[in-house]
Amino acid sequence: MNPRRRSVLLALAGGGMPPTSDAETFSPRRELQFPLDHGAHLQTRTEWWYATGWLDVTQSAPLGFQVTFFRSRTGLASDLPGRFAARQLLFAHAAVSDIAAGRHRYAQRIVRWSGDENIRDAYARRADTDVAIGHWRLARSDHGAGSRYRCAAVGDAGAFAIDLTLDTTQPLLLQGESGLSRKGPLPTQASYYYSQPQLVAQARVMLDGRTRELQGRAWLDHEWSDEVLAVDAVGWDWIGINLSDGGALTAFQLRRRDGSVVWAGGSHRAPGAQARVFAANEIRFTPGPVWISPSSGARYPVRWQVRSPVGEFEVRALMQAQELDGRQSTGTAYWEGLADWVDASDKSVGRGYLEMTGYAQALRI
Repeated sequence: MNPRRRSVLLALAGGGMPPTSDAETFSPRRELQFPLDHGAHLQTRTEWWYATGWLDVTQSAPLGFQVTFFRSRTGLASDLPGRFAARQLLFAHAAVSDIAAGRHRYAQRIVRWSGDENIRDAYARRADTDVAIGHWRLARSDHGAGSRYRCAAVGDAGAFAIDLTLDTTQPLLLQGESGLSRKGPLPTQASYYYSQPQLVAQARVMLDGRTRELQGRAWLDHEWSDEVLAVDAVGWDWIGINLSDGGALTAFQLRRRDGSVVWAGGSHRAPGAQARVFAANEIRFTPGPVWISPSSGARYPVRWQVRSPVGEFEVRALMQAQELDGRQSTGTAYWEGLADWVDASDKSVGRGYLEMTGYAQALRI
């Protein structure tokens, strides 16, 4: 097989490619600089921007939303001629969880991209967050002392449409050590990673031919790396929780096929305080009841007991069926859904998103 074609197919399957000689390699422990680091890092192997949150329809039955843009470097040489050479692949996923109706709608997009930022219908710009595939887009701008994100996505055959404005209320949350987040025992198994928790969300949502103006709360992650997973890791479990007191909590674990933990981490930031970064041995996920996907056959725990330095809580999915089958784009199915953060007295003290990967098949990025 032609090696260039093979590199594209590997990226399409989620396999990624090692850095090429003409690309800048991942260099840990540098100081992040903004707004530049809001933008795309085309020299790195993989990157994503994740916006998740909920919109207040009723307290017990909100609408959850997810809009994600992924970028994957294929490994094609940068001197390959032609603006259509597939040096990068762009993917996007969008989903709406209608808790009251018990329905999870999603859509996905994929496009080859040469890296030319002047192409209007597909790009990931370097100067600031601005990534698009057709009419799907996520872009950041300065807004007062913080940031404003505009985000739009449309489902297939008009199944849904969502138009979001997300405004920051807090400073950036740099995950790990000043934005360098370890993901394994080797120093190279790390990513640059920051979050924007407690975003104020305003949205126009169209479902079933009905358009509503809604408000809520959101969370945005931006992460990029050359190597995220250890060789024996098959996937991860992750939570990003907007706490009811105004704080933010992140926790994750990377799993082997037998369920044992390769690495773990996270952070907690109380309102107005510095973030407390969790060491790998300070996080413990214990799975609870399982939902079995009728599509992929994957078995996803929809409740977890999570122990961290700030206490033991339960993350509880608001709806079981929140799997996104991305096998036509990123090459894998995963569970991404709205969940409550519940204390020992069975009271919800936060809300956010739970993500589970590597249950349908081993994840390779």
